[in-house]
Amino acid sequence: MILETERLALREMSVDDLPALKRILQDAETMVAYEGPFSDTEVDAWLERMLERYHSDGFALWAVELRETGDMIGQCGLTWQTIGDERVIEVGYLFERAHWHRGYATEAARGCRDYAFSRLHVDQVYAKVRDTNIASMNVAIRLGMTVRTRFITRYRGVDMPHLAFAVDAPRAAASTSPT
Repeated sequence: MILETERLALREMSVDDLPALKRILQDAETMVAYEGPFSDTEVDAWLERMLERYHSDGFALWAVELRETGDMIGQCGLTWQTIGDERVIEVGYLFERAHWHRGYATEAARGCRDYAFSRLHVDQVYAKVRDTNIASMNVAIRLGMTVRTRFITRYRGVDMPHLAFAVDAPRAAASTSPT
């Protein structure tokens, strides 16, 4: 187990998660920000990339399970991304449509943001959000993020405008005791 929140448990994915991953990545509505659903080959490559990142980086997108049932309902985690010329830690989230609008993405992403600050000791956490993805923008805002820049990502042959949201690590309050 990587981390737990009130309702969720995040853990590394495995090949046993392929059926749940396919429900997410092969759903046309869920994958609209990616220009459509993934093929079986693309889902396999996605999982392989996460498994490689666990070993190379020590983190990636993790399976999100409901603590109550153990069912995988999404994925959320941290990945290295390039925004402009800068390499940054990004919190990413993608959930099965049946579990949207229940606060799970915000809850899981908040746990990942806090993990990045407390365990990875990063100064900022980013969220790359396609400029048409209002729901993901709202999650980023709920995490205390603000837009830092706009940029274009070319994916699946399409230039996609994105917003780079970010939040700075909390700083210890300056001492107010008299000297």
